[in-house]
Amino acid sequence: MKNKRNMILFELRNITGNPYVHLFGIAMPILMSYIVIRAACAEAADPETIAVISTSVFLGMGTIIPLAIALMGYAATRAQEMEKGIPERLELFGISSRTTLHNRIAAELIFILAVFILYFIYGCLFLTIKAPALSGITIYTACMLALTVIFLCIAHGIATFLKKFGPTYCLVMIFYFAIMLFSGMMGLSYDSMPTGVQAIAKLLPTTYITNDIYTIWTGERYLYAGMLQSFLLWAAAAGILFVASGSRRHMAENR
Repeated sequence: MKNKRNMILFELRNITGNPYVHLFGIAMPILMSYIVIRAACAEAADPETIAVISTSVFLGMGTIIPLAIALMGYAATRAQEMEKGIPERLELFGISSRTTLHNRIAAELIFILAVFILYFIYGCLFLTIKAPALSGITIYTACMLALTVIFLCIAHGIATFLKKFGPTYCLVMIFYFAIMLFSGMMGLSYDSMPTGVQAIAKLLPTTYITNDIYTIWTGERYLYAGMLQSFLLWAAAAGILFVASGSRRHMAENR
């Protein structure tokens, strides 16, 4: 038990030592939410309107946290380790890849939880955030957890397949900004997108969170079919990529 705790702490130090995590996973959602809320509320005089806008933008921008930390941060770290042959070295000391993966996932979840706590402290202190319904905060937490797991699987699969930091970082960076763009987090709202682009945006779980989260957060009636389908689609794709990358690595080790 002590050894497992030490390994998780080691993984946490690796995460906190990654500059991309601090820039894109902590600073970016805080800065983006502040700028967008200030711009959107500039001409709003009604406190209720300000609260609605602030809550919607704040919760929507929260999706950047798992996107940056679980996708970009994990993929970058994993690719660097693959490039340097660290997993093979660890196995020489009796530390299997599965054990390392379990410890890293635990560390990622702990770190993302800590970042969300920091993010909500910022929101409560500096923004006007509506109090959630019990169902709203439960569903939002479940969505963030599901996104984290999906992005971790995608990051693990991409890094394992490419095995190089440069191509891996380039690909996940494209994913990062593409998801933000199609989800309506970079100034282009879903309603103003062309029909073809909206069809792509509907495939992203983050689109539903960004656009509909206020309704869910306050416990109002909401049809979850589209959101659930998008989560299932991405979960299936992430699972296939994760399993395929593991199978390929296993085959390579047995050659």
